[in-house]
Amino acid sequence: MTHTTTDRPAGDTGRTGGAIVPVLAFAGIVVAVMQTLLVPVIKDLPQLLSTSPSNATWVLTSTLLSGAVATPIMGRLGDLYGKRRLLITSLSVMVVGALISALTSDLLTMIAGRTLQGFAMGAIPLGIGLMRDMLPREKLPSAMALMSSSIGVGGGLALPLAALIAQHSDWHSLFYGAAGLGAFAIALTLLVVPESRMRAEGTFDVLGAVGLSAGLVLFLLPITKGSDWGWTSGTTLGLFAASAVVLLLWGVLELRIKAPLVDLRTTARPAVLFTNLASIMVGVSFYVVSLVLPQLLQLPTSTGYGLGQSMVMAGLIVAPLGLTMMFTAPVYARLSAKYGPKVTLILGLLIIAIGYGAGLGLMSAAWQSLVIAVVLGAGIGLAYSSLPALIVGAVPASETGAANGLNTLMRSIGTSVSSAVIGMVLANTANHVGGVAIPTMHGFRISFLIATGAVAVGLVLALFLPGRRSADKPQLRASSEEDAVLARANEMLDAGFRGRVLDADGGPVARAKVTLIDQQGRQAGTTLSAEDGSYAVAVPAGGAYVLAARASGHGPLASSVRHAGAEGAVDVDLSLPGESVSA
Repeated sequence: MTHTTTDRPAGDTGRTGGAIVPVLAFAGIVVAVMQTLLVPVIKDLPQLLSTSPSNATWVLTSTLLSGAVATPIMGRLGDLYGKRRLLITSLSVMVVGALISALTSDLLTMIAGRTLQGFAMGAIPLGIGLMRDMLPREKLPSAMALMSSSIGVGGGLALPLAALIAQHSDWHSLFYGAAGLGAFAIALTLLVVPESRMRAEGTFDVLGAVGLSAGLVLFLLPITKGSDWGWTSGTTLGLFAASAVVLLLWGVLELRIKAPLVDLRTTARPAVLFTNLASIMVGVSFYVVSLVLPQLLQLPTSTGYGLGQSMVMAGLIVAPLGLTMMFTAPVYARLSAKYGPKVTLILGLLIIAIGYGAGLGLMSAAWQSLVIAVVLGAGIGLAYSSLPALIVGAVPASETGAANGLNTLMRSIGTSVSSAVIGMVLANTANHVGGVAIPTMHGFRISFLIATGAVAVGLVLALFLPGRRSADKPQLRASSEEDAVLARANEMLDAGFRGRVLDADGGPVARAKVTLIDQQGRQAGTTLSAEDGSYAVAVPAGGAYVLAARASGHGPLASSVRHAGAEGAVDVDLSLPGESVSA
């Protein structure tokens, strides 16, 4: 188990506590803008960069690849060295990349700038980790929901704004605007967001980072370029095979070292595994609407099915997709508090399925596209909001950044697969008029059917997620009096340990006995965990201790911990082994 070495006094958020959430969410939105920034000028990139269409696609592919590589790495670095520090680093690299792209029309230099912009994707899991470290539990669900949805919010809002700039100004202005937004996000973060003092112990797994980076590039590269190279070409198949070998060797390495980049044993827990697999399906479904609706809206009416909208109008019609995702966050918080994030994920997937199913017959007017965008935004918003809550509830606090980084990576893989598959479908079903490929209504409907199929797979995966613990077993429930005592203990805890007792699947363990043992082997304190698994125990003085936990139906756990004495409350989550033992 990874332990924390942190203090997080209640006053850490202080006067700026109320502004932390909007500032972090704004940073997430700015980062997401990078993903759709060039959508309005995609078709013009070969001419703008004086290159071939196949070479021009590297301007988009480079951002995707660097974002996929950076997300889990920045999450782990944040756990080790400070999430705020790495958040500012991510945004700074993005600003540098945007300025490089703004000052060039050379292909290679543009690709270099876009690669640096992709590194900012690590800001999403870092922001979620900061929220977990600083916010009270009652505010955490809606805050994480907003942060998680910022990926879609930024992407949706960027479309009309980028289209407006591209239509009325030089296209390099897009990058100047992105650099300005990034600099503003850095300034707000420096002013408002304090650094979390929570740290994971251990060192950074350099070899693991290199192995994961190589495996991801070898996997994502043929996905994004397969249409150009040919899906059965030697290059495509060779890269897929190489990625399988590299990722397999990387997995063996991660299982053998003490402080891995990704804790694969934690990742294999059902709560984490099925959440990540479902995330891929949500990513697939999200990107389909982003690819289909703008093209349908902008096709000329002379095709018989195109809606004849301008670039800007098409962006405005699709923008409610992101806005609805943003406004879904507080709704998610209420639903999740009552039914749990598993239920809200399933509900979100059902709404997405309804949106795509209805969309098969709602493609003949601009207002119908608006309805589809709103319905899908609500469903995707609920689904995206549920994912970090499921991950956070299943991993120790010291692994939040890395675990959410991996989950964000899974969504990116979903969007990458979606882009490749839908691009291939639209290309193979297009009509060629005067050497120009025009997407067909048949291709659009097949794309919506693919999204519906991905949602169906996601629903099946979500059903395998562990549900809330049954409340009909009195011996596993803490009384309301004990909960009240624990709440008071948490409020008054000036120096000690607190956190949650979790089972092997990441679920809370109620009425677990938590005992604090000093260096002489004497009991220094004891408590029972509450119904949600939370516990708090004070320390008599600084020094090394052992936290022991035991509960009926679970194996015992003993973890070495250290407290400086004057550093406030140290957060330590205790994960009990799964094997049964007698109480």
